[in-house]
Amino acid sequence: MGNISEQPVILVSGAAKRVGAAIARLLHAAGANLLLHYRNSADEARALAAELNALRPDSAACAAADLCDTAQLEQLVATAIERFGKLDALVNNASAFYATPLADIDEAAWQDLIGSNLKGPLFLCQATAPYLHATRGAIVNITDIHAERPLKNYPLYCAAKAGLLGLTRALALELAPQVRVNAVAPGPIQWPEGKAANDFDADVRRTIVARTMLQREGTPADIARAVRFLLFDAPYVTGQVINVDGGRSTFI
Repeated sequence: MGNISEQPVILVSGAAKRVGAAIARLLHAAGANLLLHYRNSADEARALAAELNALRPDSAACAAADLCDTAQLEQLVATAIERFGKLDALVNNASAFYATPLADIDEAAWQDLIGSNLKGPLFLCQATAPYLHATRGAIVNITDIHAERPLKNYPLYCAAKAGLLGLTRALALELAPQVRVNAVAPGPIQWPEGKAANDFDADVRRTIVARTMLQREGTPADIARAVRFLLFDAPYVTGQVINVDGGRSTFI
């Protein structure tokens, strides 16, 4: 085991890019040491770790794991403990997102979307719980406003995020009083990449923004600030979800 870090130690899943990288940078700026999880984005994860270590030596490391494979999760957590000696928080950010109209749902989509959005977070919570109990730590799950207000053609993704929202509340009860568990639910923050990109063309984006109270999309930094608040500035908050969506979930 490495030397026990004086700084809080946080494991961020899906930390290499986009919202995950913004969360990692802000938590690092707040004084945390980080284990940056990635699945396929090795180059981006290593570049981010190098960037953070240039700011504060030996403050960041990265590790690969497929969250759908529970056998890999114990080793992921062990890497954090071996590197930093303890664990103070877990941010379940990693997620797959793409359309699955009912007729198109198959076992592969089920394994991927449920695996990354619900199964992986559940078993990461299980693996980290003893360490978080010891440090009176916290968990933040990144859910989605569509966990409660479904998005057409995305029933499997919405079901997975709804499960993660329910898991957040259930684990807040299960792990109290030592560990706090909360969620941040993004709205229109950063438009999708990959399989889902074609579903959000310019017209769709304009429609979504028009039905958002603040009349603009948010940024990854908006999500990162909510995560930082729940981890560092909310010691009496647990079992809650913060919608960071410009008001869209009340006007959807």
